[in-house]
Amino acid sequence: MQELLQNLQVMAKDKHKENKLFFAKLKKKPPKNLDYVMQKLHTSEFEKTDCLTCANCCKTTGPLFTDKDIERISKYFKMKPSVFIENYLHLDEENDYVLQSVPCTFLGADNYCSIYEVRPKACREFPHTDRKKFQQIEHLTLKNVAICPAAYNIVEEMKKRIL
Repeated sequence: MQELLQNLQVMAKDKHKENKLFFAKLKKKPPKNLDYVMQKLHTSEFEKTDCLTCANCCKTTGPLFTDKDIERISKYFKMKPSVFIENYLHLDEENDYVLQSVPCTFLGADNYCSIYEVRPKACREFPHTDRKKFQQIEHLTLKNVAICPAAYNIVEEMKKRIL
C-alpha cells in the first residue's frame, strides 16, 4: 500500500488530462445506467480495499463539517457546538467549517477514527464514487483520485466500461 500511495499523485497527474476529457464527455451525455455501474464498481473495489491500511484521506485532507455534523459530534463529546468549533475547526475561504489542521485530529496511529460512529457526512461518503448522479461531481472525483487509491482504481475501471 505504501508504494501505491507514494506513486498515486504522479499516477493521478499523468491521467488528469485524460480523466478531465472523460468526465466532460460523461457530463454531456451520461449513460442511463451510470448510477448502477458506479455502485457495482464501488462495491467491487471496496470488497478488496481496506481503508485501515491506507487512511490517506484522513492524513492529507480534511472534511467539511455541516451544522448537523457539528451538533452530532459535539453532543458525542458532551460539549457545546461553539466549544467544539473553537477547539477543532475554523472557517475556510469558502465559509465552510474544516479542521484546524491535518492529519485529522481524530485519526489514531492505527488508522482508526476515534469518532467513527459520529464522523462527518463527508467522511462517511468518501470517496463519493457510489453517489447518485455521479457525473455531477467530476471536479471532486478528479481531486479524489490523487488522494484515494480506491477512487483511482474505480475511475480507471469506469473508463473501460463507459463511453
